[in-house]
Amino acid sequence: MRNECVSIVFRALNEEKWFDRALSACSEQDFDAGAVEFILVDSGSTDRTIEIAERHGCRIVHIKKSEFTFGRSLNYGCEAATGDYLVFISAHCIPADKDWLRRLIAPLRANKADYVYGRQIGHDVTRFSEHQVFAQYFPDNDMIPQEGFFINNANAAIRKETWAKHKFDESVTGLEDMVLGKAIVAQGGTLGYISDAAVIHIHEESFRQTRRRYYREALTLREIMPQVHFRFGDFLRYFFTGVFHDFSEALRQRRFWRTAPEIIAFRMMQYWGAYLGHNEHRTLSRQEKERYYYPRAHPRIAKSKKKPQSRAQGKASEKQGF
Repeated sequence: MRNECVSIVFRALNEEKWFDRALSACSEQDFDAGAVEFILVDSGSTDRTIEIAERHGCRIVHIKKSEFTFGRSLNYGCEAATGDYLVFISAHCIPADKDWLRRLIAPLRANKADYVYGRQIGHDVTRFSEHQVFAQYFPDNDMIPQEGFFINNANAAIRKETWAKHKFDESVTGLEDMVLGKAIVAQGGTLGYISDAAVIHIHEESFRQTRRRYYREALTLREIMPQVHFRFGDFLRYFFTGVFHDFSEALRQRRFWRTAPEIIAFRMMQYWGAYLGHNEHRTLSRQEKERYYYPRAHPRIAKSKKKPQSRAQGKASEKQGF
């Protein structure tokens, strides 16, 4: 098999805390099948993100905050990439070992799948309930090909020719990975999950940011899966079921008293955000869009850059932790 280039694409806004470790782990991969390049799509970082990227030799692509969407930023990065394979990893995700890259793209190189994603596990700072979410959606068994079109760009890869054929939807406020996955499956393509291509996914969100994340994802989910209805009764059922499950696991791990309040708060924000996203019909102003697109931005930065609110720019039509 000939040597092939891999382009690792990051999206970032003020990701200095974990970005250096993420890039270092990517640089240390045991990968001799071809060249590897790093591309950063930056949407206005004011911390050391750009400095860190330059130190690691990243090609830096800038996108204006006013033009940012999750899908558009990835399209910018993919257009700049020279690789045969495009790898997506969050700037706050760290490959778990030196075989991550080789294992992640192996199904693509073997023509067993068109778009793949790897396992995500939590960090020491990860909330207890999010550890349970990772365990649910990223199990320890491979699925190549898998049924359905769930996929997650916090740790994923695609052939560049496949991306060029479909590209990411630039209008959605989240789940651009699942939108693309659905399009690929509809055209007869296949998706795959590789359990041993793992990253440590580090979310350090407030509970309010957690609610926003699930809200954004639900906006898109109701468009790509219109048959799914999330009523208030569903919110109550899933909330209590999730809390009960996490309480049981926390008791098993002897961590109940340390985690109980956090479990209730996380599951409340997760399912309340999902409920709002499935049931609210609203037009987002530019200011509101920036708030939802940039949940990790420092409030002082957002305040200092606030501009007069523009007219509404159409209806938002949108799962996340990545």
